[in-house]
Amino acid sequence: MFGPGSPGFGMPHGADEDTPVFVISVAAQLSGLHAQTLRSYDRMGLVSPGRTTGGGRRYSMRDIAQLREVQRLSQDEGVNLAGIKRIIELENQVEALQFRVTELAEELSSAYAAAEQAAAAVHASYRKDLVPFRKQNAVVVWKPGKPKRPR
Repeated sequence: MFGPGSPGFGMPHGADEDTPVFVISVAAQLSGLHAQTLRSYDRMGLVSPGRTTGGGRRYSMRDIAQLREVQRLSQDEGVNLAGIKRIIELENQVEALQFRVTELAEELSSAYAAAEQAAAAVHASYRKDLVPFRKQNAVVVWKPGKPKRPR
């Protein structure tokens, strides 16, 4: 059975955790906060819900989790709202940087693969009629003969 803390609770079919579906009263109930507190947090930029064409707020499950985290930091950890906003900004920055690192690692992997393919193509183009030269401890003296004249 689904409950307020369960993944997928009250979610329409096909919606994910980022889909803004909950009106403010439901979001307030799910987060354990008052609707006016949600409006304040929105004005302060702590949580930014989606908007309908009429301007009404719609909260996603991710927004609900964010509201719960704001409440936890405030109530349990004693962090003021300005500190919470900075924590959220830094967490978002870390997430964006981790995503960028993943992108760059994939690009680097592709570049290595392309370089290996290019090196293999160069090696494949080597002339097959050349013979390998073994280094020996012998001296070879070359005496050119008289050049032949063309007839």
